[in-house]
Amino acid sequence: MIIEPRMRGFICLTSHPEGCEQNVKNQIEYIKSKGPIAGAKKVLVIGASTGFGLASRISSAFGSDAATIGVFFEKPSAEGKTASPGWYNSAAFEKEAHKAGLYAKSINGDAFSNEVKQQTLDLIKKDLGQVDLVVYSLASPVRQHPVTGVLHRSTLKPIGGVYSNKTVDFHTGNVSEISIQPCEGDDIENTVAVMGGEDWSMWIEALKAENLLADGAMTVAYSYIGPSLTEAVYRKGTIGRAKDHLEATAFTIADSLKEINGQAFVSVNKALVTQASSAIPVIPLYISLLYKIMKEKGIHEGCIEQIQRLYSERLFTGNAIATDDKGRIRIDDWEMREDVQALIAELWPQATTENLAEIGDLEGYRHDFYNLFGFEFDQVDYKADTNEMVNVSSIV
Repeated sequence: MIIEPRMRGFICLTSHPEGCEQNVKNQIEYIKSKGPIAGAKKVLVIGASTGFGLASRISSAFGSDAATIGVFFEKPSAEGKTASPGWYNSAAFEKEAHKAGLYAKSINGDAFSNEVKQQTLDLIKKDLGQVDLVVYSLASPVRQHPVTGVLHRSTLKPIGGVYSNKTVDFHTGNVSEISIQPCEGDDIENTVAVMGGEDWSMWIEALKAENLLADGAMTVAYSYIGPSLTEAVYRKGTIGRAKDHLEATAFTIADSLKEINGQAFVSVNKALVTQASSAIPVIPLYISLLYKIMKEKGIHEGCIEQIQRLYSERLFTGNAIATDDKGRIRIDDWEMREDVQALIAELWPQATTENLAEIGDLEGYRHDFYNLFGFEFDQVDYKADTNEMVNVSSIV
């Protein structure tokens, strides 16, 4: 079939298998170009199919020659219907990993469930014995609690009052004012249940109970803080409460891992174009300005550059891991540089539909968005007939 991007609001309903494969290959080549990383050799990535999770799996495999198990929840292809991009990404990753002689197997299912946890434990027990790195990178809006059975839905809302600010429709370039109503009822509790640290802790406890964590094992989860500009809707909103919980959970997990000399960290990463961030009001405009500034300063990074730097300069240097005063690794340090944020503060009130293409990088934002779904890669012929039916070779 001829596969073209088909949009519904901020979601692309189609994805291109060859484009997704090219995206994965590009990330692999970047990791190879940076040289070996003295990292973990047996790695579990929970949320392994897109964004920072995919970048973590690629960095482990092609930077450290690691055996990897990836857990994700993606939609396979069907006749005449494309798979979700994470499915095609995972198929491409496994293809390249196996070609390089690396162990790579995947589990497709709800990572919040006890069934998928047990399936993963059984696979580690059978094939790897133990793991020495667990990356937690889930990004789901919904979680069915495995104990209570309650279905929790996260919300993106400010706390205590209406939030109003600028945003941009990255398809049209239209800059407009938006207002978001404050949270109510159980919004905070539900968001924490989905995006907080409870499930991460459950994974680590399950692995530890089965003696599947190697001596000195490390676990890392990903978070975001962002600037004061977005904090009312993000860091001081419902999502921020969930991130607070996630970050507090790192200390609880670290205490529980002391008996195996293990460590637990939260890495605060930079703002990037993801499926999730595209739906957050204000963020696309912020990222558009941020990209322009960081590219001009030569410090722009995507997911793979971020994780390569996290691995090579923070997690696996052989030295004590540097953290901020709240125990977090700050790989968002370039985004939050004073000179970068001062420029954003200066440009923000100036941003309009008419001048955003000049003062921001809306085209870069849009290009990165389409890349997420396998589109706009120069190496791919999008007019060619493409087989949408792609298998992930080692789905367990």
